Amino acid sequence: MIPVNAPKIPKNAIKYVTDAVSSGWISSAGKYVDEFEKSFAKYTNTNYATTCSNGTVSLQLALASLGVNAGDEVIIPSLTIISCALACVYLGATPVVVDVERDSFCIDVSKIEEKITSKTKAIMPVHLYGQCCDMEPILSIAKKYNLFVLEDAAEAIGAEYKGKRAGSMGDIGSFSLYANKLVTCGEGGVLTTNDENLYERAKTLKNLAHSKGKRFWHEEVGFNFRMTNIQSALALASLEEARESLKQKQEMSQWYDEGLKDVSGLTLPIKSTYNNVHSFWMYAIVVEDSFGISALELMRRLKEEYQVDTRPFFYPINEQPALEKFFKGDKTLYPVSKELSEKGFYLPSGLTLTKLQADEVIFAIKSIKQSI
Repeated sequence: MIPVNAPKIPKNAIKYVTDAVSSGWISSAGKYVDEFEKSFAKYTNTNYATTCSNGTVSLQLALASLGVNAGDEVIIPSLTIISCALACVYLGATPVVVDVERDSFCIDVSKIEEKITSKTKAIMPVHLYGQCCDMEPILSIAKKYNLFVLEDAAEAIGAEYKGKRAGSMGDIGSFSLYANKLVTCGEGGVLTTNDENLYERAKTLKNLAHSKGKRFWHEEVGFNFRMTNIQSALALASLEEARESLKQKQEMSQWYDEGLKDVSGLTLPIKSTYNNVHSFWMYAIVVEDSFGISALELMRRLKEEYQVDTRPFFYPINEQPALEKFFKGDKTLYPVSKELSEKGFYLPSGLTLTKLQADEVIFAIKSIKQSI
C-alpha cells in the first residue's frame, strides 16, 4: 500500500529527544521549547511564537487571546476541517461560514462582507491544503470593520503570499505540528504574531492563567494547552529540515503535474494564484464529471486495484451533524464547497513519497481512466 502520508523522522530527532529526556526537563519547560519557539518565529518572519498542545487548541487559544467570547461571531470558510468551527464553539462563539473559490479551495473574499454583523469579531482565513488565501482584501475588510484576522496556517508551513510567509500577515497565525505536517512533533501547535501583547496573552492563557507575580492565583479561566520539551525537541529537529522538506513537496507536485497533465477530467492544483508559494501539504485533485467515474469510485479502485491510499476533501462545515444547530440543516447556500467536497480528494503526498511511488500512482490513475 502506498500511504497517503507517512511522517518523515528528521535526522536529529533521536539526538535531541534523548538529550531532552536525559536533562530531566520532560514537561513544558526546557531549552528545546525556547529554541523551537524562537526558530519558528524566525522561519515564519514573525516577532513571536508560542507552542501549544495541538492545532485545534491552537485555534481556540488564538481566538481566546483575541478576546472572542460567548455571543461573538467568527467568519470561517465552509470547506475546512471541523477544528475551525469547534475553536469558536468551545468559547461560546458562533462560526459563520462563507463559500470557497472553485480554483484555490480557499475562502471566497467576495462573499465575506455580506456575512459581517455587529457580532462579528474575527475572520479566520484557512490556507487550505497549502494554498494561501487572497490575504490583501481580507486584511482590508478586517480593517474597514475593525475585525481581527486569525490565519489558520495549519497546512501551510512554508507557504507564501506575495513574499510573505503564511502565519505572518494577520493579527495572529495558527499552525499544527501533527504527524503529517511539514514540521511535526506528532502532536503540537504553534501561534505566531507580531503583537507583543497578544503573545503575552497567549502565553498566560495556555498556562492556566496564573496571575502575574502570584502563582497558583487565578483571576480568570485559562487552559492547560502546553507543549512539552520532548515534543519541542522533535519539532526543532523537524524545523531544521523545513526548507529541504518544502523543496521535496515542490518536487512531488512537479511529478504529479507532469504525469497527470494530459488526463482529461482531472483538475490539478493551481500554483500561480496571488503570486504565491504553495506548500503542497497535500496534492489535491478534483475529479470532474467528464472523467467518467466519480471521485469516490476512483478512490475505491485506486485502493482495491492498485493499493494506493487517498483521502477525500473535508465535508462542508454547514453539513456537519455536530454543528447542525448553527446552520439549521441548511445544505444549499454553499454550492462550491458542496461540489468540491464530492469531487475532490488528495493523492499520496507525504515527505517519504518516492518518485517510483508517485509514478505508480500516476500509472494507476491513467490505467483506470483508460478502462472507463
